[in-house]
Amino acid sequence: MKNTKYPGLIISFLIILCGAFFIVRWLRTPAPGGLEIRNPYEEKVEGLKLPEQTGKKAVSGGLTGGKGAPSAEKGSWPQFRGPGRDGLSSETGLIKKIPAAGLPVLWSVKTGEGYAGAVINRGRVYLIDYDQENKEDSIRCLSFKNGEEIWKFNYPQKIKRNHGMSRTVPAVNDKYLVALGPMCQVTCLKADSGELVWKKDLVKEYGTKVPEWYAGQCPLIEEDLVILAPGGKEVLMTALDLATGRARWSAKNPGDYKMTHSSVSVLDFPKERQYIYCATKGVVSVSAKTGEILWLDETWKINIANVPAPVIVDKDKLLFTGGYDSGARYVQVTKEADKYGLKELFRVKASVFSSQQHTPVYYQGNFYGIIQDGQLACIDTSGKQLWKSGPEKKFGLGPFLIADGMLLALNDTSGYLYFAEAENSGYNETGKAKVFQGHEAWAPMALADGKLLLKDLTELVCVKVKQ
Repeated sequence: MKNTKYPGLIISFLIILCGAFFIVRWLRTPAPGGLEIRNPYEEKVEGLKLPEQTGKKAVSGGLTGGKGAPSAEKGSWPQFRGPGRDGLSSETGLIKKIPAAGLPVLWSVKTGEGYAGAVINRGRVYLIDYDQENKEDSIRCLSFKNGEEIWKFNYPQKIKRNHGMSRTVPAVNDKYLVALGPMCQVTCLKADSGELVWKKDLVKEYGTKVPEWYAGQCPLIEEDLVILAPGGKEVLMTALDLATGRARWSAKNPGDYKMTHSSVSVLDFPKERQYIYCATKGVVSVSAKTGEILWLDETWKINIANVPAPVIVDKDKLLFTGGYDSGARYVQVTKEADKYGLKELFRVKASVFSSQQHTPVYYQGNFYGIIQDGQLACIDTSGKQLWKSGPEKKFGLGPFLIADGMLLALNDTSGYLYFAEAENSGYNETGKAKVFQGHEAWAPMALADGKLLLKDLTELVCVKVKQ
């Protein structure tokens, strides 16, 4: 019998030697010309100029004053979706048909990358921005008259581009401003001066898990409290004193309910005001008075990204919508013998009604929103689709609101603002106007004193919409 041990070892040794030779040769070979290393988080975005490109030296950290001054206007859009948190404006005398010349753009301001919408109060505009140069969140206060900066409050926060950075809408009253940053930093400032009142890190204090694509929840101010849903290990929702930051009450997490991009809605249920929130595991209702959890519903949840807030109807009904083929669900909250329940009124497919990004608007018995394929659509309270804007009239993930009987909707890529009648008879467009170049114009709108604030990825504009 022949011994094959040594020949096998020799062959193995030769293979290893050849492999080592080719590896050394490859490592010593110069890189071919014409190739470059690309970092997706450092790619340039059209329309965005960083401080080093403008020659202006960035100011780092804390409170910085500007040259702007508040306007004399008294109108207010103080929070996400407006005064009633419902996407409706009480403004009257708006332009009904956009003239051929378009709409006057009163001023514009460059911003960092993001989709954070603005709020308006007492002649001031507030938004949370991102300072790319200094790697800081930047809470900005601008003049409603001309967009000049009145003050800004920055704090360090290193983040990478992930479909932009900031994407939440602050909440403001005459005394305080509360903003939630992309990494779940909560900041309360004096609304007039920008002075710091208190600051919290929800991740450190509550164990909040920052949602994918960063925080999207918009704070809710109720009298002297701010309502937040940190979705922490122990605390699902909490009411914090605006003056001190201390918790008035905290709702215990019933079991791994985490933060989503959705925001808290207010249900004025008879004899029991409730805060409704769409968390990762389902919908939760919390007593506005005590923080007690009143009911849970795990039949409505969206695994990828739960963004729209619950739509409130008639103090006892809720519409839930979402993207990713989730469609829409309409329920009635019931209570018998101190026990809450949900009665399903309809559930429809995404082709009938849905919303990936923005919360639908309920107006005069109908729901208006942008459905999954980008068309505007209207359904009634039975779930019947009344109309769609048509395949040639799509809006992507753009924002919308209703004011003075008109539906104002922004195309998220073209920069065109459309006016249409808010009626159930059909999509009746009355004009359009180019308001900016428009790239990822996803930020919620704000309207006060006949002036509409719109924002795309890198620019905030103020457009006159009153006659």
